[in-house]
Amino acid sequence: MSADSQKRRAAAAALEHVTNGMTLGIGSGSTAKHLVELLGEKVRAGLTVLGIPTSEETRRLATEAGIDLVEPDEMTRIDLVIDGADEVDPDLNLIKGGGGAHLREKIIAAAGQRMIVIADKSKKVAQLGKFPLPVEIERFSWPLTVQAIRKALAENDLKSATLKLRPGARDAGGGVYLTDSNNYIADIQCTRIADPAALDAALRAIPGVIETGLFVGIADLAIFGTDRGVETLGA
Repeated sequence: MSADSQKRRAAAAALEHVTNGMTLGIGSGSTAKHLVELLGEKVRAGLTVLGIPTSEETRRLATEAGIDLVEPDEMTRIDLVIDGADEVDPDLNLIKGGGGAHLREKIIAAAGQRMIVIADKSKKVAQLGKFPLPVEIERFSWPLTVQAIRKALAENDLKSATLKLRPGARDAGGGVYLTDSNNYIADIQCTRIADPAALDAALRAIPGVIETGLFVGIADLAIFGTDRGVETLGA
């Protein structure tokens, strides 16, 4: 079974946790695309939910699927957030942001009553770090922010980590990737992250760092699609 089929299997299993009347945070990326398609089928069959998309692409897909969307306000209760991940460790710490939407994803995930992560089995790892860690940074004086990030990495036993701005065609002026919030992303290749919470705190303390792709203490359940069905981690 392909990784894409495993992702769809995980998305279908996550939808078993969705009940009528819920407000859902809807994630971004290739796995979330399957979620939106399958959720749209349930909505057309009579399920009533409200969705809060975490990226402009997810908004577009959800609208096309016929899912009612809502802009959250101070009174909004997000019953459940379902999103993908690039890596998941045994403690349900995550690396997210391969698609560049981790700022919006983390805002919604932190506000949700519960978060379910969906992924193919390759995303289950013993330790975070093989997948590059994305850090969203302010474009103003970004070289100073990068300088501070390098210092923080060295102080967290990651002197050998490499960092580069994510390239992309969205910034016509320089070929640098722009997020939906018009910020840059610095991708950090760490190889291993011994203490995700400490690294997350150190990076977020830097002026100019808007958010990291480390999701620590946020996810409640991970569902991994496999060739034979699904595996779960958490409750």
